[in-house]
Amino acid sequence: MTATDPELENRLREHVIALASVPRPPGSREHAAAREYIRAHLEKAGFDVLLDATREFGAGNVKNLLTRPVPDNPALPLVIVGAHYDSTPDTPGADDNASAVAALLELAGWLHPRLSQAGAWAAARLQLAAYDLEEYGMVGSIRHAAGIRDPVRCMISLEMLGYTDRRPGGQNLPPHLVGLYPDIGDFIGIVGTPASCRWLEATASAMKTVNGLNVQSLEVPGRGESLPPVRLSDHSSFWDAGHSALMITDTSFFRNPHYHMPTDLPQTLDYPFLSQVTAGVCAAVLRLLAAE
Repeated sequence: MTATDPELENRLREHVIALASVPRPPGSREHAAAREYIRAHLEKAGFDVLLDATREFGAGNVKNLLTRPVPDNPALPLVIVGAHYDSTPDTPGADDNASAVAALLELAGWLHPRLSQAGAWAAARLQLAAYDLEEYGMVGSIRHAAGIRDPVRCMISLEMLGYTDRRPGGQNLPPHLVGLYPDIGDFIGIVGTPASCRWLEATASAMKTVNGLNVQSLEVPGRGESLPPVRLSDHSSFWDAGHSALMITDTSFFRNPHYHMPTDLPQTLDYPFLSQVTAGVCAAVLRLLAAE
């Protein structure tokens, strides 16, 4: 996959438009349609897709989509890549989180043919996840993380990947990070903990191979308690369950003024940037699967 592929940009745009033309809060027809759109594309890519549904949580009926891990070798640890597909009631959620779901679908289509030959090179299995009810307390990913019995090499949460603000000052930062990271919002961020530092370094290194993609990484202590905004996605469910996990993000409300607003629309996204990020995610996941 190349970052300058116009066809990739067009596919990403088509996914976002299909998923995020109107809000898709849980229980709505749009929410169900988004889930079926994701299922269809994952199956088209060649994955077996399982519906993991439960009524156990107070937030409502959670419906995750999980692919069957490949290659089919239970002795290998898991690399899990997930993105949530729900939105809050007042926003179409183009960046939050249709941009990440679009990248997940393109990762599926690019990687599955390579996994068919994975017996020769894979040191881990891949599982893809479309999580439900992230906006209501990471409910879907909490369920998934709590139920995993196999070793997890690393989980990657894709959280808002498609918005840029290239003006000086367009990137806001927490006070203690000012001066340490750019104030122009044209980079992709990767967040990890000391427990995931190996995979943070590997992911950043792989993503930096994409021409023109500005990659910034941040290691937070513990499980991110000292910087609460870095916990606001599905990777935190895996941190809390004792697994290694990362978040890849355009930094959400530190950059995007449309966060949780009716204006988080498909036309606000930077599709060349999203294309670069998607290519970077593909390179990173391939590296994590192959690493010994």
